Amino acid sequence: MLPLAVIVWAAAAVATSKSSAGVAVREAARLDKSGHFFLAVAAILLAVFVGGWLADRLGQPRVIGEICAGLAMGPTVLGRFAPDAKDWLFPADNLPMLDGLAQIGLVFFMFGVGRELTGMPLRGVGPQALMVSQASLVIPFAAGTVAAVPLVQDFTGPAGHPMAFVLFVGCALSVTALPVLARILTDLRLTHTRQGQLSLFASALGDGVVWLVLTAILAVVHGSSPTGVLWNGLFAAALTIVLLGPLRRGLARWARSRKATGQSPEGDATIMLLLAGGVAATATLTTIVGVHQLIGALLAGLAWPTGNARMAWVADRLSSTSKTVLLPFFFFGFGLNIDLGSLRFDRSSVLALATLLFLAVVTKVCGPALSAVLTGMRPRPALTLGVLLNARGLTELVILQIGYQAGVIDQRLLSILTIVALVTMILTRPLLRLIGPEGVEPALSPREPEQDGASAQGAPERSSLSR
Repeated sequence: MLPLAVIVWAAAAVATSKSSAGVAVREAARLDKSGHFFLAVAAILLAVFVGGWLADRLGQPRVIGEICAGLAMGPTVLGRFAPDAKDWLFPADNLPMLDGLAQIGLVFFMFGVGRELTGMPLRGVGPQALMVSQASLVIPFAAGTVAAVPLVQDFTGPAGHPMAFVLFVGCALSVTALPVLARILTDLRLTHTRQGQLSLFASALGDGVVWLVLTAILAVVHGSSPTGVLWNGLFAAALTIVLLGPLRRGLARWARSRKATGQSPEGDATIMLLLAGGVAATATLTTIVGVHQLIGALLAGLAWPTGNARMAWVADRLSSTSKTVLLPFFFFGFGLNIDLGSLRFDRSSVLALATLLFLAVVTKVCGPALSAVLTGMRPRPALTLGVLLNARGLTELVILQIGYQAGVIDQRLLSILTIVALVTMILTRPLLRLIGPEGVEPALSPREPEQDGASAQGAPERSSLSR
């Protein structure tokens, strides 16, 4: 992405030059707010495409390159080497519109992840899935809280709440980036393998608990009463029951009626419109009851009916658009708020980074792997499962930003945990290659051919790990 930043910097330098030619070019290139917005859209999509292509060429999942492209477009690269170009491409009054696209893309993408979870054949392996998810959450959380105790003195944020600080560090180490994990599984063609299914299940369950704990932490920091926290939890539980109970059954009956009466292009457009509005409304409802909007989008995906080809096609179109067109704006927004070039470490910071990174990797890989072995999985596939759950990525970075803005952690710990998130995500592909294709097992039962074009038993042989 550095060559792209240099090209943009050179163009901006000409446009902002004080020479007569530069003035003429600048006058010709003057854009209004709408023009700058669409220029920013084009630049972001192009940068993300190039970043994903480079990552693929380097043997990394495309999502890694897309995130790095977002970093390059922000203060880490472009803002450092060509600040004028950055300000010209992304003026401040256009950032809220770009952030709106990012939030829409992330919500619709999480809806697609929820649909993936509904297709998982977990019948007969409930105890294993639950044990893996508990180990993926509890062991890193416990290690993080213990490691956070000696860090309270040096890294607590302006809020000055030691208990919130300790619990927050535990959350940061125990989270798995569900959107990034889903993208990695898609890129590596592991979504319909046993490890892919169990990792998505464990990530969804664990991240849901992490968001609830984070909500309680923020409530304590902001002075909310325990009674208010309890009521929010009860409202969230009631909403989940309604969405996955009566609403899901009602949608299934509606889907069967649509299948019986046929479908038309106009009907597909209507369903897509209603679906998009429903996902947004569900995200709003979870926000109202104190739970992050991504959990609401995930619940909407779980509630969407299965077994109807037209319904599946409409939902796939929505989630596919979010992956390819809208999600890059989330990567850009993340890069815009993080400046890795400003990180400065003293002895205590380096020690904290080494400790937290070691605990993050060991507990997240070994804990779920050991629980999988104890429930009947072979050691190498169990390690693959642990490595997949070690990908923190964007979810942790979102949580870190929330904690920093709330004053739970300071700037130094924000930088340290940001590095932990990026390193654990980048390590995923090399570790999976080290384990090899022997670490991938077929899905627990075959999926329907019309859903993915092949049986799940063929997925491991065709995964990129076997190359």
